Amino acid sequence: MKAFEGTMMIHQPLPALSNSTKLLLFAPTFSHKLCRSFSAASPAHEMGLRLSKKASSGNTPRHFNKTSSSVKHTTPSAYNQPTQERVLEEESPRVSETTLPLKTSQGQAFPIGVSEVENGINFAIFSQHATAVTLCLSLPKREKLDWQDGGMIELPLDPRVNKTGDIWHICIEDLPRSEVLYGYRVDGPRDWHQGHRFDSSIVLIDPYAKLVEGRRHFGDASAKLSKFLGTYEFESLPFDWGDNYKLPNIPEKDLVIYEMNVRAFTGDESSGLDPEIRGSYLGLIQKIPHLLELGINAVELLPVFEFDEMEFQRRRNPRDHMVNTWGYSTINFFSPMSRYAAGGGGPLKASWEFKEMVKALHGAGIEVILDVVYNHTNEADDANPYTTSFRGIDNKVYYMVDGTGQLLNYAGCGNTLNCNHPVVMELILDSLRHWVVEYHVDGFRFDLASVLCRGTDGSPLNAPPLIRAIAKDAILSRCKIIAEPWDCRGLYLVGKFPNWDRWAEWNGKYRDDLRKFIKGDPGMKGILATRISGSSDLYR
Repeated sequence: MKAFEGTMMIHQPLPALSNSTKLLLFAPTFSHKLCRSFSAASPAHEMGLRLSKKASSGNTPRHFNKTSSSVKHTTPSAYNQPTQERVLEEESPRVSETTLPLKTSQGQAFPIGVSEVENGINFAIFSQHATAVTLCLSLPKREKLDWQDGGMIELPLDPRVNKTGDIWHICIEDLPRSEVLYGYRVDGPRDWHQGHRFDSSIVLIDPYAKLVEGRRHFGDASAKLSKFLGTYEFESLPFDWGDNYKLPNIPEKDLVIYEMNVRAFTGDESSGLDPEIRGSYLGLIQKIPHLLELGINAVELLPVFEFDEMEFQRRRNPRDHMVNTWGYSTINFFSPMSRYAAGGGGPLKASWEFKEMVKALHGAGIEVILDVVYNHTNEADDANPYTTSFRGIDNKVYYMVDGTGQLLNYAGCGNTLNCNHPVVMELILDSLRHWVVEYHVDGFRFDLASVLCRGTDGSPLNAPPLIRAIAKDAILSRCKIIAEPWDCRGLYLVGKFPNWDRWAEWNGKYRDDLRKFIKGDPGMKGILATRISGSSDLYR
């Protein structure tokens, strides 16, 4: 949590089934939003495919005759906005001449997320308490289906066939290898007092999505209500890190860290950069000579995981005029912030340019440390929820709740990620490994790291499983791991953060006492000397 700006001292302690069914894409003639199920028989199982289309003018799909019937529908809008119930005159569709075949099979439970397998694209998502899961797709170059306007293909998963343990899965053959947007509708128990928050009206982001699509330009007020969906890319060649590329591998004791916000660093015209690259990963590359002049050898980037900078403007509140620039409000833990791509290039370009930035910084001998927020997410609290992913997929697993099903709030932001639950712990570890393997980052600074030291009921743990797992993980072994050792409910662990001889700390007392000295508070000379010489009262 960025409660203060100032100088910090980091202290390091001393030493599958193959049967398939063909699914057809139907285009109904109605123009309001509704969902209809269509089934195709299969020797293995029966699966429906639905197409949902939100109201639009002048874009009514064609190719259907009409058979009128009156059906009552509840018509919800996304992100927990008030719903309206109305009677709609619905037309029974028939198959058009331009059907799109989607051949599916059972799929496999692992890896979680989206993966390319021998016979197609596999989708897998965890939900322990869900009773129904529907995969929603928006295919490229289908001009009649505007995903931001609700037009998506829907594939309900059969729990008898498309579920292994708590993993729901499906494989789709002949699906494009890129430019497909996807999400999930998830339903389950509606008992809030048991900790559940299921709402099948919302299309949710896959927690393991490696790329997230939303609005393209940072702070674009005309798109402030944009939805976010996962996407994937299996067509591009691997990023070329270069034959002479090497990691800086700077010893921790020699680090001189410059903390920065990627967008704010070059966002102003005073940066002298072309407007297309201001506030972007590429813009930061242009300022490497300046960083070298400062004498630093590491940058610590404020959050660069996907977040919604317009979240305050989605409802009336005292901050509804503000844009969230800092980014401590994570939507997804695997995808780089897409609106830091130059020129509104989108998530794939953001991923590519992030790697270009890391490569350039490493080439200059500068390490890259990420400020990461695994203590809470953007989804807020029960009073003003902003459901985009975890809350709707399995709230009781992903978040800490008390005995009455209410969200616990140790992060000061309405919810607390259930970090030491085995499933959530594995998600966090997979995320960290992804940033090391895919993006070559050198370390992490953990926001409100004391939250990661709490059990599933919120009680402090002496030997937190997640903290130990991070310290002992082979892939993370080369990384700097730095804790902000406190949270918003009093678990202050400065000088006593469980470390396994691996974790460093932000020395909050160094910052606080240096500020007091500069302010002229009395009696600070001796304390300042203690802080500058290594805080022997805290670290022995």
